[in-house]
Amino acid sequence: MDYAVVAVPAAPVRRKPRHNKEMVNQLLFGETVKVLKARGDLWVKVRSLHDGYEGWMTHTLLEEIDEKMASQQSAFITADVMSIISIGDKKLHVPAGSSLPFFENGIGKLGKLDYYFNGNAYNRNTQQPGDALVREFTTAWLNAPYLWGGRTPLGVDCSGFTQVIFKLSGIDLPRDAWQQAQEGKVVKKLSEAQTGDLAFFDDKEEIVHVGILLDNQQIIHASGKVRIDTIEKKGLINTDTGKRIYRLKAIRRYW
Repeated sequence: MDYAVVAVPAAPVRRKPRHNKEMVNQLLFGETVKVLKARGDLWVKVRSLHDGYEGWMTHTLLEEIDEKMASQQSAFITADVMSIISIGDKKLHVPAGSSLPFFENGIGKLGKLDYYFNGNAYNRNTQQPGDALVREFTTAWLNAPYLWGGRTPLGVDCSGFTQVIFKLSGIDLPRDAWQQAQEGKVVKKLSEAQTGDLAFFDDKEEIVHVGILLDNQQIIHASGKVRIDTIEKKGLINTDTGKRIYRLKAIRRYW
C-alpha cells in the first residue's frame, strides 16, 4: 500500500505505533495519505497529502488507492456538523469538513468502493471566504469539547478547529498553530483586524494557541471547549472569569 484514503468518519493518528500513545491528529473521511512505512501487521506511518502532517495509524482505517486518485484533491466537502454517508449497507456519521472524493450527483468513489451522500456539501473551489461564512461555520461548533489532536465537533483542539473551518472556506492551512502563524499576511494592529483573521498567542517564546477573530473585540477558539471570548491588544480575556489567559503574539490574514 503506497497511497490510501480514510474510510471511517475520523481516524486517530498517533505519535508512535501503539493504541496507548499520544493522538497528535485526526484525519477525516475522504482525506488521503501517502504510506511511508509499515510496522508489524497493523500499523503504518502516513503523511497526509493536504498538509504534510505525519504520524502512525492502523491500516484498517484506510482504503488503498493509486497515486493518481490520491493526487486529485476533492472539491466537495460535507457542510453540516454531522452528516450520513452510506457504503453498501453501512452508514457512517461523518463530521463537518469530511472530503467527498470523486463526488457527483450523490455518488462518489472511495478507492474501489462506491459511497452515497445526499446531505449538504460545499464546493471548495467556488467558496468566497467572508464574514457570513466564518460566522456560519464557526458558531455551529460552539461548546464542542477540547480534545488534543482532535478535528471534529465531538472533540477538537485549537489548531484543528481553525484548520477545518478554513478547509470549509476553501483554504488549506497547516496542522499546528505555529505552522499556521507562518502563513498569511501580517495584521499589525488589533484595531485593523477583520472577521476571519487568525490571532496567535504565546507563552513567552512559543506559539501555543490560535483562534478565529469574529471582529476586533471577539474571538472564537477551542479552550476547554469551543467558546467566544474577548480579545484586547495584550491578549485573550476569559469572559467567565475576567482573567487574561493568553498573551497576543500575532494576527494573520489569509484572504
